[in-house]
Amino acid sequence: MAVSRRTMMLAGGAVIAGGAAIPATRHLSWGARDFTRPGYDPDYPEAPAGEESWMNWSGVERATPQAMRLPASEDELRQLIAGTNGRVRPCGSGHSFSGLVPSEGMMVDVSRLAGLQSLDAGTGLATFGAGTRLFQMATELANAGRALPNLPDVDVQTLAGSFSTATHGTGETLTALHDHIEAFRIVTANGGILDVTRGSHPDLFAAGRVSLGALGVMTQYTLRTVAMFNLRRKVWVERIETLMEQAEALASQHRNFEFYYFPHTGMAAGISHDLHEGPVTGKGESEDDSTLEDLKALRDSMGWSPWLRRKIIGAALPRGVVEDVSDSSYKLLATTRPIKFNEMEYHLPRANGLKGLREVIARLEKRKDVFFPMEVRFIAPDDAWLSPFNDGPRMSIAIHAAVDEPYDYFFSDIEPIHRANGGRPHWGKHHSLGKDELTALYPKFGDFLALRRELDPAGKFLNPHLAHLFGEDFDD
Repeated sequence: MAVSRRTMMLAGGAVIAGGAAIPATRHLSWGARDFTRPGYDPDYPEAPAGEESWMNWSGVERATPQAMRLPASEDELRQLIAGTNGRVRPCGSGHSFSGLVPSEGMMVDVSRLAGLQSLDAGTGLATFGAGTRLFQMATELANAGRALPNLPDVDVQTLAGSFSTATHGTGETLTALHDHIEAFRIVTANGGILDVTRGSHPDLFAAGRVSLGALGVMTQYTLRTVAMFNLRRKVWVERIETLMEQAEALASQHRNFEFYYFPHTGMAAGISHDLHEGPVTGKGESEDDSTLEDLKALRDSMGWSPWLRRKIIGAALPRGVVEDVSDSSYKLLATTRPIKFNEMEYHLPRANGLKGLREVIARLEKRKDVFFPMEVRFIAPDDAWLSPFNDGPRMSIAIHAAVDEPYDYFFSDIEPIHRANGGRPHWGKHHSLGKDELTALYPKFGDFLALRRELDPAGKFLNPHLAHLFGEDFDD
């Protein structure tokens, strides 16, 4: 079995599982919306009262809006927003796990406001519709010989959704995606349109790059791009303690570095990407899905004995470099994620990162049911008001649970560890924080709330989750 990026294969996993493979189809369904198909263009009907019409990727967030709209133009969007006195929430690919999107009012899908609108060959500035998905943006930039400096490991999100939640990749010198924004265009609560740059609207620019969709609906972004480049990826298997001891040095040594820990194994996968010159090998087929099925099967058959589980899987895993490939940056940095899950991700100050990680591992391994790999990444700072990275470099720790399994322990067992270590939650993933905690974490949180009230005094863009975050009343 070849090894793919992000998960190590269990060399003996299928044998250990005794052939009792979990049917892949249970996990492979993406539901009704195929976010990975180029040109996907859904046609939402109005939602009859009481009927489900929207849910997020994992299915944990659902809504029955009064109307689901898919405007074909900015002007149509402007008229929709100006013409309603009710609540409005923008939506994109539905890949957030938190409750940012659901609304019982009007939900506006920005998917048709997509594509490359202009590219300045001299400056490298590229303007895209806000509903453009990351994979579409990366492909269109590559066709023009351009790229973003970095990408996250999932690329089905819209630009608006990924920027508004501070989505990021990994690399200690590389910032989150929103830091590449040079300008944006936004429709406000009264139907007005603002063109925003750092110079024209400095506060709105600082707040709007990570806006949670609370300031208005984005229609386009102008991004700084770089010349297209190739990367070489190496994946290797190492003891988790050894990898943690080397983590800081590896993060400094490689352009992109991340690692994954496999609970109850004592083993981890290191993944590096570095600039590559010359011919490329291309990447092979991903085997992540079958790997996760093997890990789950091993949990199901050996979960009663964590010691035996660790011994068997430790013996089965290979050692050293298990993948060495090269390709265009956008083809290596992002991967397809068909297996559904729920996720909590916190960003810890680098000084507390490894301490927090050890505490999380120790706490997780008190549970026999955990099998999903943990993900650890490194992010450089920026200056957006609600960016989790606006006070210095941070280490990101993400934990996952299969979509059909409980994840309440995220909040009871793991979130307190992150909070004790100064962690800030990913805005698009599970967390329980509200206004008081967020005000303590973000020096500009009060300024953001004041600007939100100025732009949207009636709370048109609020929903219950945002009202909780902002400490606002919500009476719908």
